[in-house]
Amino acid sequence: MSTDAMSYVVNDAMVDTDIQGYMLNQSEWNSEIANVIAKSEGLELADEHWDVLYFLRDHYRNYNHSANARLLIKMLTKAWGPEKGGKKRLYELFPKGPARQGCKIAGLPAPIDCTDWHL
Repeated sequence: MSTDAMSYVVNDAMVDTDIQGYMLNQSEWNSEIANVIAKSEGLELADEHWDVLYFLRDHYRNYNHSANARLLIKMLTKAWGPEKGGKKRLYELFPKGPARQGCKIAGLPAPIDCTDWHL
């Protein structure tokens, strides 16, 4: 397994990431970068994705850490109801995990429970 960091190319500029694909500089994030990361994850972003991404970014800005899946599902179910913010819908939007995949696309660090400590 390679331990090299990866990067995304957006408008001829390199966006540096860690070895798991999470951005190293969250302040560089924008919608174009999000779309490139989403595409690399096999997703095309719709309005519901953006709602979750902005929620994740607001949470990070307010608490200085990325929300894990349990916390994210709890907060979004309370805020948006189970149909839009519940576990089933969030995993439909982000099949690799709403916190793990959502944070990656939102340009945030991996939630602490998503870190592969063995790397």
